[in-house]
Amino acid sequence: NHLSVCPSTMSSDAKVPVTIITGFLGAGKTTLVNHILTAKHGKRIAIIENEFGEVGIDDGLVITTKEEIFEMNNGCICCTVRQDLVRILGKLMRRKESFDHIIIETTGLADPAPVAQTFFVDDELKEQLYLDAIVTICDAVHLSTHLDEIKPDGVENESVEQVAFADRIVLNKIDLVTDDETKQALISKIRKINARARIIETTHAAVDIDDVLGIRAFDLATVVEMDDAFLDVNGTHEHDASVTSVGFTIAEPLNLEKLNAWIGSLLREKGVDIFRSKGILSIEGSLEKYVFQGVHMMMEMTSSAEGAFPKWNEDEARSSRMIFIGRNLDRDELERGFKQCLAK
Repeated sequence: NHLSVCPSTMSSDAKVPVTIITGFLGAGKTTLVNHILTAKHGKRIAIIENEFGEVGIDDGLVITTKEEIFEMNNGCICCTVRQDLVRILGKLMRRKESFDHIIIETTGLADPAPVAQTFFVDDELKEQLYLDAIVTICDAVHLSTHLDEIKPDGVENESVEQVAFADRIVLNKIDLVTDDETKQALISKIRKINARARIIETTHAAVDIDDVLGIRAFDLATVVEMDDAFLDVNGTHEHDASVTSVGFTIAEPLNLEKLNAWIGSLLREKGVDIFRSKGILSIEGSLEKYVFQGVHMMMEMTSSAEGAFPKWNEDEARSSRMIFIGRNLDRDELERGFKQCLAK
């Protein structure tokens, strides 16, 4: 069943713009959101975050601001929690005078098309919101591998979908691609999937805000021409069942040396299949909060001592949260390894 898109009775100037930020696991979506939140643009922004996983991590990684942040966990926004999205948007619209722009940060495994579809098939939302743009952030180091991945029959390649539907492509971590030939080959590969979106090269997702917000770049006619099933509300898509998330929360403090050794060894041996790993960690004998970020074999451990995020509050209940997203993950093995990092 295809729904026709009726012209709205409200002028688009009176509607609230919505930006969808998508991109594969570890590309830098939360970094981009933080960059937008801390930039001087004068906009009041409501953030809707969607994490794929049993344990939420991103709520602790998004910089604390006056903006409103809504979370949706343990379900892909393009499937199981889409009704949550409609509900949260409806709730926001009841007091739309308190913000100027809505940003939806999808999971790294989301196809942006069903999310975008929400703004054209829900009559109430269509009257009050308009889709400003789909911004896809890409990891310049790993994108090519993910685009080339062969999926089982009927299973979509989310990286390809994310690039195909983009109105802006933020090619992040470009500083890590030192060979110009490799970079041009990657851009050529992107262009074969999406010839129209502007490509913006960035490091640490530091993009000019005027290039991603308030750009009125989403064009329904172009999307329907590319995907004639875009407005099919009964359409289905299938995710790769071998890709799962495994998450743990531990109240006791960890030993930093043991933790670094375990994570380093794990990513060296299994990093090909671990698309994304991240954690907020409580370390024995330290008031500093530690944050771990991993993408395949690449890893980074930072602490609040570096000033990017606050340390533990004295009255805060401290615990360590860790999540892994990847293919054929062994929950028991990961849990054993994590628990072996306990300080006592």
